[in-house]
Amino acid sequence: MKIAAVTQNGKTLASHFGMAPFYRVFTVEDGQIVADVQVDKYHHEAHPEHDSNNDGHHGHDHAEFFTPISDCQVLLCGGMGEPAYQRALAAGLEVVMTGGSIEDAVQLYLSGQLSSDPRRIHRH
Repeated sequence: MKIAAVTQNGKTLASHFGMAPFYRVFTVEDGQIVADVQVDKYHHEAHPEHDSNNDGHHGHDHAEFFTPISDCQVLLCGGMGEPAYQRALAAGLEVVMTGGSIEDAVQLYLSGQLSSDPRRIHRH
């Protein structure tokens, strides 16, 4: 299993998925973390500051954000907009919205003690 955590600093979950530049990706085997790597979230030139149209909405479908984690099953995030959330679900990801330390969130997820907070979905 692979778990992706979206982050701005490599330590905590980002409060807004669209603005965070990195993922930490954990490979889990037999309930234990066997690998932990940080990867860039942006594919090509898909930076949020370049993707807004005049009405203030993003001018992309968020698909490019999920390319680096296409082999993951779980996405941990501090918060995200409704369109990105729907795209993550469509990509087959289990999305868990929570906050705090990435390491704590991963351990809580692995022990079955992490629940998702749907209030962290930013609805426009």
